[in-house]
Amino acid sequence: MNIGVDAAALGMSNAVTANSNDVNSGYWNPAGLIHLEDNQLSLMHASYFANIAQYDYAAFAMPIDDRSAWGFSLIRFGVDDILDTTQLIDSEGNIDYNRINLFSTADYGATFSYARSLQVPGWQYGVNAKIIRRIIGKFANSWGFGIDVGIQFERNDWKFGLMVRDITTTYNVWNIDEEKFQSIADAIPGENQELPESTEITLPKAQFGISRKFEFNYDYTLLSSLNLNMQFAKTNDIISTDGVSIDPAFGFEFGYTDLVFLRAGVGNFQNIQQIDNSEKVGFQPNIGLGFKYKGIQIDYALTDIGDQSAALYSNVFSVKVDLGIFR
Repeated sequence: MNIGVDAAALGMSNAVTANSNDVNSGYWNPAGLIHLEDNQLSLMHASYFANIAQYDYAAFAMPIDDRSAWGFSLIRFGVDDILDTTQLIDSEGNIDYNRINLFSTADYGATFSYARSLQVPGWQYGVNAKIIRRIIGKFANSWGFGIDVGIQFERNDWKFGLMVRDITTTYNVWNIDEEKFQSIADAIPGENQELPESTEITLPKAQFGISRKFEFNYDYTLLSSLNLNMQFAKTNDIISTDGVSIDPAFGFEFGYTDLVFLRAGVGNFQNIQQIDNSEKVGFQPNIGLGFKYKGIQIDYALTDIGDQSAALYSNVFSVKVDLGIFR
């Protein structure tokens, strides 16, 4: 739920809290759904870790009236066809490859979003209700629930946004197959002796964003945006205190006649400790392209998972469709 969705946003290093205004706002800031003029559908696929992990996303949103809108999205991040070698050795100590099975581990997130504009001009808010499902083969599974809240404000061509994720703290309760656990307990002396914790929590996080779009000669536009991503704990973020840690992100989108888009962004600024105990500042650059024609938008992003290793860059594709074109 923290990776991000939509190749257009990923190409801008996720700095879209203030300006998100389409079906993907259900993820970035549900308040942005209020800008929908018609029903929209969005799909995305990405592969991570040399195609070992698959990341998929689908979303639908539609306006209710001129002051409110709703949406639904589903995310899956999974690793499939993992070798289960826990029964590789039989009761007589022999290796039997026929005892190897395959299993998958996957996380699912289903989000229901609602947005509404306020009586005060320029203000709108949105709320997400999230259901989290996590599955590790037949070994363990969990259910969780959380709530996000977002607001947006527009004035004099400037846009502001605030998104608080997991504002209630998201809880996942695990159900572990104790029989399967006991079959591997202490197989290696000192390992797997006690059942893991059955409760997992996700603490609140916040993103504050500012953006503005500039127009040149009617055909050219430049959207610039800034995000301040905040965690309420001390981390390796470039700005870090005991109370809050802040990781800034900058994004840019150059557009031509609302048809072709070139995007770039930089974020994930981290203090990285070297082997010699010295520190350096690491960051994550992203780039992207987009094409829009008659209500169909196709986007591409080249994005790193965070450690600036060229081998770990991922190609992300997404498509967004205004369903009104089929009427």
